[in-house]
Amino acid sequence: MLAAASAPAPAQWGDAGPTLVFFDWGKGELSNDAKAGLDAVATRYQAAPRPMTIDGHSDRSGADAANLASSRRRAGTVRDYLATRGVPGSAMTVRAYGETWPFIATADGVREVQNRRVEVRWAGAAN
Repeated sequence: MLAAASAPAPAQWGDAGPTLVFFDWGKGELSNDAKAGLDAVATRYQAAPRPMTIDGHSDRSGADAANLASSRRRAGTVRDYLATRGVPGSAMTVRAYGETWPFIATADGVREVQNRRVEVRWAGAAN
């Protein structure tokens, strides 16, 4: 599942919100919707190259170390996919936060799909 705004005009891209990629529990594969959203990110990059950050997050359903590793792998999956679409590695900064920045506050041990996400943001954008 992916939530992404439609591609705005290049002059507005700095104001576009993040592209969010969600993952099923225990999975690291990109859905077709996620790929379509990331294709739009790559197209925007090709039209107006700009650095981006790729931040991985997890829910609180596992051990802290496992969640950090999972968020790192998922962010890497997004980075690798964007690289196949022409975004150079030098334009992407990948960070992993594990369960430290939930989108939805939950108790420890709770599975929440909105917390199992990768956020792609344009560097310097107010998003």
